[in-house]
This record gives sequence, C-alpha cells and structure tokens, in this order.
Amino acid sequence: MEYTIQDLPEVRVAYLRYKGPFGAPIGEFWKEVFTPWQKACGLVNKVTYGVAQDDPATTPPSECRYDACVEVSADYPIREPAREAHIPAGRYAVARFKGSGADVPGAWGAFFGRLHAEGKADAGPCFERYPADFAMDPATGVFEAEFCIPVK
Repeated sequence: MEYTIQDLPEVRVAYLRYKGPFGAPIGEFWKEVFTPWQKACGLVNKVTYGVAQDDPATTPPSECRYDACVEVSADYPIREPAREAHIPAGRYAVARFKGSGADVPGAWGAFFGRLHAEGKADAGPCFERYPADFAMDPATGVFEAEFCIPVK
C-alpha cells in the first residue's frame, strides 16, 4: 500500500461510540446509527473519521471500541448522545483506500505491517478519514477513504 507522510492539524469532532466486534457491524453502525444522527444534526457534507480505540488483535471482540466522528467547528454545541474529542495534530502516514467494507481489515493489516517493517509507526490514534462528499457505490459497496497512522 503506497502512502505519503503528511503533517495534519488537530481536528475537533463530535462522535458516537460503537462497542463490539469490528468488521461488518461497524458498517451497520454507520448506516443505522451514525448517519441518521449526523443528518438530524445538520452535519452533512463534512469530513468524517473512524477511530479504532482498541487493537482487535489484543482486545476481546466484545470490548473493542470504535468512534464514528464528524468534524465540527470550535463553537458547535455538542449534545448527548454525542461526545467531544480531538484528533491530535501530528505527522501521519496517509494511504488512499478504495474497496468495500470487507477489504478494510486486510488493507489496515497490510498498511500497519509495512510501517512496522520500515520502523516508522509511532504510538497514537490511527483513523480512517472520509471526504465531505463521501459516497458508496450501492451496487458494489466500494468507497474511498484515507487511512492515517502516526509516524516517527
């Protein structure tokens, strides 16, 4: 997986948390919970993020946490059930992803593997970044995103 190194700014987000096994249930969470909430709050056409809070290789599936986030302005009033977080500024390896939800775990694994082999991966949150004009092909389930991993 090809990538570039980018210095990304801090981003304030409103998020809803999913807890449970990663994989297809996260896609269902976006579709059934997050997107309707996002639309109801008038937060459409904004950059969104998916932040895995736990490593599914070392965390029991029932305890894995994933935050579906939307970028908000400094003065946006975040209300329940959403919470506020900040995606930290920093240097990240950024790789473009194009595929379906079923392709995501393998793509993340390949990206992590490459950065670890190169000795570049650093501690900190890893996330998926989705463009403000995000679209998924309804026939194939294919979409585009960027995977971001902190680097040294």
